[in-house]
Amino acid sequence: MKKVLYAVYLSSLLAILPTTSFAATTSCGKVTIADMNWNSATLFAHLDQFILNHGFGCKAELVPGDTMPTGTSMVERGEPDIAPEIWMNALKKTINQGIAEKRLRHAGRSLSDGGEEGFWVPKYMVDKYPELATIAGIKKHAKLFKHPEDRSLSAFYGCPAGWNCQTTGTNLFRALELKQAGFDLIDPGSGAGLAGAIAKAYERKQAWFGYYWAPTAILGKYEMVKVQLSDSIDKQHYIDCITQEECQSPKATMYPAADVFTITSESFASRSPQAFDYLTKRSLTNKQLNQILAWMEENQADGESVMLYFLEKYPEVWSQWVPKQNIQTIKSAVKNY
Repeated sequence: MKKVLYAVYLSSLLAILPTTSFAATTSCGKVTIADMNWNSATLFAHLDQFILNHGFGCKAELVPGDTMPTGTSMVERGEPDIAPEIWMNALKKTINQGIAEKRLRHAGRSLSDGGEEGFWVPKYMVDKYPELATIAGIKKHAKLFKHPEDRSLSAFYGCPAGWNCQTTGTNLFRALELKQAGFDLIDPGSGAGLAGAIAKAYERKQAWFGYYWAPTAILGKYEMVKVQLSDSIDKQHYIDCITQEECQSPKATMYPAADVFTITSESFASRSPQAFDYLTKRSLTNKQLNQILAWMEENQADGESVMLYFLEKYPEVWSQWVPKQNIQTIKSAVKNY
């Protein structure tokens, strides 16, 4: 009789308990997350693993990933379940095909304001010469940007050879007639070379003008101003001409923001709606991410360390992504990690 009464009591208790966490625990199960090989993506991957495990009762694990192989594998095999940071301009056709065939789903924007590209100058230069915030001002003061090898020329630092941005940067260099203004397009040799050129100029308070992108540690560490190249963004011309090596008549335009999404498998989204809902909300701005990546670089931190740093320092941000009843559970897990 005692066993019968206990069973009835237990059933009644379960019936009145909040169902959110229990449902999430029983429905989420095993989840695979692509840990891609750049810093912002590995931050998102470790964040998703921690929050899904401790906030939603998942059994999330990280698997190695990169843009093309991860996207292709998700469409063809449904694995991994989550790609935290997919730059759509590199994989748009494949991802859209997967969504149309109901194999994949868009979750949210990893970067709420999109991936950012542009031509930049240090803020201390704009403070002194406000007109340097525009391309007309840059050309007017071209002599400020001394070439490291030829003093008769001005220096514009472009994208390293072989990178996609080399094409867009070169076409915009032509469209803006920077050669006619006395500028030479310098190949920095590598991403490290380009970052090093900014750092060297900034630490010496020297003039610098060139291409860069965000989110990056460099733009988190050094305050730069994006130069106004045009009054508008001509996205279609950018796609049809600026991105093409054979672009015959490039026209000035600002860089359009790149769509950067979290993508999931349809099976994950269907079986784990609450966990999927978290991913629709999990997003950072370029400014936030630049600052976090700067900390990561300065402290030589790995994905796990920067994830803990973010959860400890930015609770007002991530608490907006999860149900209220899960916040304290995640905070306790961080404290005891």
